[in-house]
Amino acid sequence: MHATGVAPIAERDSAAPSLLIVDQDRNVLQTFREAAHANGFNAFAAESVEHAYRCLEAQEVEAVLLDVAATGGDGLHALRHMKSRWPEVMVIITSAQPTVPAAVEAMKLGAYDYLAKPFTAAELKALLQRVQEELKTTADRGIAQDRLPAAAAAIVDRSPVTEIVGRSPAMEKLYRIIEKAGQSTHPVLILGESGTGKELAARCIHFSGPTRNHPFIVLDCASLLPGSIEGELFGYVKGAFPGATRSKDGLMTIAEGGTLFLDEVGELPLNLQGKLLRAIQEHAIQPLGASKRIPINVRILAATNRDLEHAVAEGRLRRDFYFRLNVLTLRIPPLRERKQDIPLLAQQILDRLVRVSGRPHSLGEEALEALVAYDWPGNVRELESCLERACTMSSGPVLRPADFPSAVQDAPLHGSRSLPNGTQVIPLARLEKQAILSTIDQLNGDKLLAARLLGIGKTTLYRKLKEYARE
Repeated sequence: MHATGVAPIAERDSAAPSLLIVDQDRNVLQTFREAAHANGFNAFAAESVEHAYRCLEAQEVEAVLLDVAATGGDGLHALRHMKSRWPEVMVIITSAQPTVPAAVEAMKLGAYDYLAKPFTAAELKALLQRVQEELKTTADRGIAQDRLPAAAAAIVDRSPVTEIVGRSPAMEKLYRIIEKAGQSTHPVLILGESGTGKELAARCIHFSGPTRNHPFIVLDCASLLPGSIEGELFGYVKGAFPGATRSKDGLMTIAEGGTLFLDEVGELPLNLQGKLLRAIQEHAIQPLGASKRIPINVRILAATNRDLEHAVAEGRLRRDFYFRLNVLTLRIPPLRERKQDIPLLAQQILDRLVRVSGRPHSLGEEALEALVAYDWPGNVRELESCLERACTMSSGPVLRPADFPSAVQDAPLHGSRSLPNGTQVIPLARLEKQAILSTIDQLNGDKLLAARLLGIGKTTLYRKLKEYARE
């Protein structure tokens, strides 16, 4: 074994990508290593996540096959650490006890895939081939393989996940603005409530324009301590401050030729606003402790869910900084203003959940009505969480309103009526249908028992079910 706790299966081929396999089972390790080597990888193995970290520190690794058990059961924590410290590494999670929420969260954190164990040799081969193709595509794009430090709250994104869903007039207008913004290099200010998809809009702008083959870097301005943001943005030289034992490139240097997306830009401290404004205007930065300025070519996209004009009036945002960011403005409409898009969005989310879990799910008519009736204060992000919960809680393949959170269940449905005092009245036919279907669902499909408990004849019950099937 090497000093790092891992060893290659054969002599390293400098032209082949490296795959690190992390698993507690030595038999699995050997099988996976042989399969990886046969498919053109330099295969390394580690029996714990600590060994994996040492390997990533010691040598170049393009992809990691990470078993949840090898992380002590906290695969998401290990994934988060890897994507923070080595954002360019492709991480595939494997688990003998997969869950839909864990899989969805892993994909959100940047996992390339989430696989249920065990899987066949053919499935493993297909996975390795997909990884090879993705690595080749990334290399062909010519994107630099710069590494970010552990403290960076940013990701270098090379995947054009840019599919915005919606056909409402508000979204059609948004598409036109994005298309125009994508062809320019001016700063863009993206406004919208939390959960509306501001980062997705920024991705669309980046990947639809001349910067598409260069890095897309995200900095969450609200997640870093004020004292660390300057170093993250502009970098520093060795000895710039106590603890600076080596020089480090800032995000604006790493984003060269591409895009820096500043999420929650209104959280930037005032002194940083001035320095960032100067960097944008002069196309140059000065790392901490450096004596010279460095030229840069970076496009700035910024987003916020706050009223920046109000922040300017209160003195929390520099007026000149605000005007510099606000060359182009793009507003993402909240979900309640485009309810006609909810069926499309819900189906897209559900399709993704089905692909991840392998369990078939579909939306019943009443479930879809309930989704459209709700106002979604948390917007698309809340809709995603609702459907994730429903897929986990549902006892059958068809989702029903009872599978949703109580706030969604209690939303007034289309076709209901209101009393003068505002109280919603649901028609008896709808209440009857809800009672019948809910009872059958809770009894795991036992229709005869459901009829007895509901106090109706079985003939009546079957007639009702036929009527519902025709609706």
